Amino acid sequence: MFKTCGVIGGMGPSATADLFQKIIKITAADSDQEHVPLIIHNNPQIPDRTAAILRGGQSPVDQLVFSAKLLENAGADFLAMPCNTAHYFIEDIQKSVNIPILNMIALTSEELLNLNVKKPTVLATSGTVKTKLYENALKKKGLSCNLPSEEQQEMVDRLIYAVKAGKKDYDITPFKDMLNKLSEGGDNLFILGCTELPVAFDWFDIQNKFIDPTMVLAKNIALNSGAKLV
Repeated sequence: MFKTCGVIGGMGPSATADLFQKIIKITAADSDQEHVPLIIHNNPQIPDRTAAILRGGQSPVDQLVFSAKLLENAGADFLAMPCNTAHYFIEDIQKSVNIPILNMIALTSEELLNLNVKKPTVLATSGTVKTKLYENALKKKGLSCNLPSEEQQEMVDRLIYAVKAGKKDYDITPFKDMLNKLSEGGDNLFILGCTELPVAFDWFDIQNKFIDPTMVLAKNIALNSGAKLV
């Protein structure tokens, strides 16, 4: 008997669709009936997480809790959020429901420990970086990380919001040059710590070494549901 995953989506819609595709890709299934049962609430009305954290913008908590409760009432056995920055609010969301929420940041940190990657470079929103979501999670595993400079972080943020705006004609060359420069330090591996970044890496065929937390989350959704992995 499969368990049903409820996905708090819409942060943004492309990232939510990317998670869905990766769950399908990672699941070993010979029939429809062997795939993961999902309930996705694509809620793009959730206020911007980084704006709330860094600039006093509207809190996303009410909308995050609304989605979580809706999914629980719809029959979800556990929840997942394909948005790294939203994990800053995960305790508030967890208090509102009686089903567990998979923590993609903790799961990714565990994966890095298993891969023996001791000092990856975090690419994420300014909200995720400034609140040290990955830095603190990695520290719990005895790991550390590199962070972009302030100027480099601005480039990361611009790319993230370009993906949210669907700008496939975005000039990616400066970003690729930045990645090559950052690759000179650490373990030469990037954490794609915003769910728009795997989408960007796919759109623009970026070949640098990385770990994709969306794929890590997809794998753990499948396992928690009771599905088999490819």
